[in-house]
Amino acid sequence: MARTKALSLLQAASTKADLKEIYGIVIENIQRDTLSNALKSQNYSGSPAAGSVEYKRFANSQSKTYGTARTAGKGDAVKVPPITVNVDTHKEIVEEVSKFDLDTFGVAGIMSRRASNHIDTMASDLDTAFFSAACTAAAEITTNATDPLEILEAAILSLETVKNDYVRGTNRRNHRLILSPSYYSTVRTKLDSQINCNVDTAAEEFGMYHGVKVYSSINLPTGIDFLLMHTDTVGQPVIVNQYSEPEKIQLSNDYAVSLFYDYGTKALTSDLLFKRSTPAGG
Repeated sequence: MARTKALSLLQAASTKADLKEIYGIVIENIQRDTLSNALKSQNYSGSPAAGSVEYKRFANSQSKTYGTARTAGKGDAVKVPPITVNVDTHKEIVEEVSKFDLDTFGVAGIMSRRASNHIDTMASDLDTAFFSAACTAAAEITTNATDPLEILEAAILSLETVKNDYVRGTNRRNHRLILSPSYYSTVRTKLDSQINCNVDTAAEEFGMYHGVKVYSSINLPTGIDFLLMHTDTVGQPVIVNQYSEPEKIQLSNDYAVSLFYDYGTKALTSDLLFKRSTPAGG
């Protein structure tokens, strides 16, 4: 199928924009720029377009004395409770573009300029919703430590030693640590002061701490120093509707440029989420 072209009134001036390609750029960049996309669980069944998807979590198997199943006449049922995430948040970005701007910059120019900003807006929405859900479900870290590095280690140990019907401890390679910019700066400054520290103090970022991947995000909820999570602990199915041709606004000489997207966000495994709230007066 041929690409959708720009407004026919502009085609005479050779201003053609493959809007689907711009849409592809938007999707690619949103996936690259959103931290939540890298952290969310992708293990769901169903289609977000249907309005909801389902995640499943398998319980650990249990060993029993030999002959137990034969005596009972059956084995243990596999525990796999479903978790439904509804695509219930509907957002739009609708902007008016003047005919003068379309003539001056062309459809491709306008769409490229606005697509860049739309990426930032959508990425912020998704990350904010993701971290809000995660932090709401997360357990508060309890420690008497005051040193930021000791606090981080206490959090990591809390996640590493989780034991229940579904978890027998976790590997640090699957931990993700997201810090607020302020706390990130505090930790980074502390690392810079360490003797023989193996962190490059000239670099902007330190990507790992004691085997755990580290990120900084401005989209953590206010009052949260950091969030520590295991991979696949939060679900966020997303639907993005592709760009269409700029639509003429009735009774005007302007056009509307719009992007519509839908998503749902839910913490799937609250036992694998830990947070550190900013102390009062901190």
